[in-house]
Amino acid sequence: MGDDARNADKKEKPVDTLDPCNDKKKEDIVGDALGDFGWWQARVCICLSLLKLPVAWHQLSIVFLAPPPGDFYCADGINDNNTHFPSNASLSQIDKCHWHKMGVEDGAENSTTQAPCQKWIYDHSIFEETIISEWDLVCHRSQSANIAQTSFMLGILLGNFLFGMISDRFGRKKPLLAAIVLQMVAGIGTAYIPWFEGFLLLRFLLAFATGGTMMTSFVICMEVVGGWWRTAAPILYHLPFSIGHSSLAAFSYKFRHWRHFQLAISLPSILLLSYWWLIPESPRWLLAMGHHKEAKKLLTAAAATNGRKWNSSTLSNLEEKYSKKREKENKCIEKGEMHSKEIKSAKEVHEIINKEQDEKQSGGNVLHLFKTPNLRRKTLVIMYNWLVCGLGFFGIAQYMGRLAGNIFINVAISGAIQIPGTIGCMYAMFHLGRRITLTSSQFLAGISCLLITCAPLGMEWLVVAFSAAGLIGMSSAFPTNYLYSAELFPTVVRNAGVGAASMCARIGSLIAPFITTLDVFSPIIPPIIYGIFPLLAGILALLLPETINQHLPDTIEEGEEFGKKHKNGASITPAEKIENDGLQ
Repeated sequence: MGDDARNADKKEKPVDTLDPCNDKKKEDIVGDALGDFGWWQARVCICLSLLKLPVAWHQLSIVFLAPPPGDFYCADGINDNNTHFPSNASLSQIDKCHWHKMGVEDGAENSTTQAPCQKWIYDHSIFEETIISEWDLVCHRSQSANIAQTSFMLGILLGNFLFGMISDRFGRKKPLLAAIVLQMVAGIGTAYIPWFEGFLLLRFLLAFATGGTMMTSFVICMEVVGGWWRTAAPILYHLPFSIGHSSLAAFSYKFRHWRHFQLAISLPSILLLSYWWLIPESPRWLLAMGHHKEAKKLLTAAAATNGRKWNSSTLSNLEEKYSKKREKENKCIEKGEMHSKEIKSAKEVHEIINKEQDEKQSGGNVLHLFKTPNLRRKTLVIMYNWLVCGLGFFGIAQYMGRLAGNIFINVAISGAIQIPGTIGCMYAMFHLGRRITLTSSQFLAGISCLLITCAPLGMEWLVVAFSAAGLIGMSSAFPTNYLYSAELFPTVVRNAGVGAASMCARIGSLIAPFITTLDVFSPIIPPIIYGIFPLLAGILALLLPETINQHLPDTIEEGEEFGKKHKNGASITPAEKIENDGLQ
């Protein structure tokens, strides 16, 4: 009843009586115009989420670009009469990295010399050609495929970082389209490059562009929705990634040559060029940068699509405030109250003043997360969980591509199984809380991977089942980390904190290829590592406070107090801390 009354009061209050420039009570112009979610947001978010398809294709394509080479053997000296060449039955017992040359004296073999192989013959029964068979990435070059994937993940890391800065300065739409074009060109170019070194370079550029599409599309999606959808959107937004992961098997099954496969997953990016007309600029960015005419035009059309009547007087008031502020800044320049030599225009003055205000309001940077014990502990725990998510998700996904059995079925299962994990995680977060969801997801992944080591020999289906269960855990832990991090970090360092924490996931993904290929020494090494790390992450997550239905911290001080225990064992919330301080 109380909520209905408050909602009724809010509806009766005219929009234009609110002061959008009042620091104490800011009006959400975008939310007022569009609502939390409507047909316009649905179209934009669906289009943006489809970008996760090529993200999955390119991030996980290494599974089919560089699958385990299977049977291969040294081809040096095959036509040499003085070379021992084994029969097909003994191929698995020869030294694949060296060829054995037998000396002949008086018709009898009495000496052996060993030389490193320079060329190999591969089993092409499943794949017509891979990057391993084309460029001989075996023996002393066996880590080259891992380097290719590690450099790819590094490119994504840099793309996320640099495109994030570019999109803040030049808007969301133009950097997004630039990333799509680069992704298309680099992806198609990778399919034709004749040198492995060039392949590495183009894959890096492809990853850089992919990181750009990931960052900018996610930001636009979050900036156009509101209310409950701002929590649900980051989870639902990732669903096409699972579909893309699963569909990789279909691409590879149809195109058995790696060049044809690479071309097939790159050409769909041509269709994404239509986003120049389908995806609008972020209205929040337009407002933040003072482009009020463009924002008004965009919001008016979007509100009409959503069937909402929008009173644009709020934006008119903002334009008037903005104009008065610029006039005041121009007068400051004329009076010499600012260093006119360092300032070229009133727009620069506006930017400098806003920057100074932001610095005053920010109250902290990412280093503040490590200065106090409680906040430092929470930061380290959440960062470790991010590291495990990157390590476990991409590691297990690549591990499933190396399992015995049908590689196409294994990869299709590993992609499809993520969908219930992602949806289940959204339900669990809202009903069980963030901490239980994260802990149980990590435990599921860790225990499943350790059970792989207990699977009886010959029961490959059981290994695939345990691996799939581990991937479900990781697909649930990943989106939980996104939301949990944003709620744990104080407002003044929230963006920096989430950015630093998510960077740990990229570090984990850089390491994953090397751990996965440790199966050449023993098949149980990768699952043991992928099992222990999530179990430890789940245990550490129990140290974190629950954030659901809690007043979230705004300042560094509140962040330090959030989750601390009373003498009776109950957690202190920021609201209680403020109340206690007031009583004192």
